[in-house]
Amino acid sequence: MSKEAQDELRVTDKRRIYLDPEGSEQPSQEEVERPNLKPSYVEELEARTQAAEKQVQDVQARFDQLRQQLQRETDETRQRLNRSADERAAMEKAKFITTFLPVVDDLNRAIEAVSNNAPQDAMLEGIRRISTSVQNALSSAGVESIESIGETFDPELHEAVDTGDVAADMDGKVISEYSRGFRMGDRLLRPARVKVGRANEQARRATE
Repeated sequence: MSKEAQDELRVTDKRRIYLDPEGSEQPSQEEVERPNLKPSYVEELEARTQAAEKQVQDVQARFDQLRQQLQRETDETRQRLNRSADERAAMEKAKFITTFLPVVDDLNRAIEAVSNNAPQDAMLEGIRRISTSVQNALSSAGVESIESIGETFDPELHEAVDTGDVAADMDGKVISEYSRGFRMGDRLLRPARVKVGRANEQARRATE
């Protein structure tokens, strides 16, 4: 071998190069089949996370469904209760009006008696009958009158509109009633407007 041949450096590239039919390079099998460098426990965690997220979505969807169903049932129950309350109120109203119908009859008879110049006793009896009918109607509705005359003045039941001089034993008691008071159970509908007795100082000292 000549010296010139020995000095010439020859390099041979043994890498495999694949060309497609059009002549472009294709990646080697080593490059295509690169190993998955992600650890298996990471893949497992990702799978668990996705499963948990799906479970949360399923639970949320079920919760929304139950909430809508409960809302519908609540609305239906409220409507039924409102209808029932309205019907009960209408029945009570009709019952109360029915008890006042006899009062209307008595008033018509009283008007007729006055128009025919009936005797005074007959007209007075008609007025008393009307008063009785009204009292009965109020009683049937649970309304009761407040007893006042002779009772000790009670600011919870009575409204004092006047005072009058009385003996010592009537001091602080109701001696006259201007308008009747009424209550329904524990509820005061209207206080009685009354006149209250006041003993003078001399009468009070006499009892001490």
